[in-house]
Amino acid sequence: MAVDRLQVEQFIYHEARLMDENRYDEWLALWDDDALYWVPSNRDDIDPKREVSLIYDDRVRLGTRILRLKSGLAHAQEPKSRMRRLVSNFEIENGADGEVTANSNFLLAELRRGRQDIFAGRTIHRLRQVDGGFKMAYKKVLLVNNDEYIDNLTFLI
Repeated sequence: MAVDRLQVEQFIYHEARLMDENRYDEWLALWDDDALYWVPSNRDDIDPKREVSLIYDDRVRLGTRILRLKSGLAHAQEPKSRMRRLVSNFEIENGADGEVTANSNFLLAELRRGRQDIFAGRTIHRLRQVDGGFKMAYKKVLLVNNDEYIDNLTFLI
């Protein structure tokens, strides 16, 4: 069954807005139970079980990350980053069992304590159709500069 491209794009735009606005609980609710959120370090195709990743979170670890961000004890996010991201260049593929893979590019502007950083990359989302909508099963963020020094990545990317 072919998926509605617009519905996929709207889901990813919605996720971007939730991250930009620090709406953590709503963002966490977008994830399925067997979620994997991965941001590789040094190369795009490392083995995350053998090499260091910037982020490699399952559903439990995602919950812990959100609790920390909401606690006020995440000092690297006090004050919280102000962010806006642009998402484009969608490529969508239908998969088995109602899953959809969506590839997209992004630019993220982040401002915190008078310093603005720009992040660019490609995101691979694997979405599942659930109750007329989607849940994220997998998200891999391929930062253009993942082999360079990154000062602060304590927000949702």
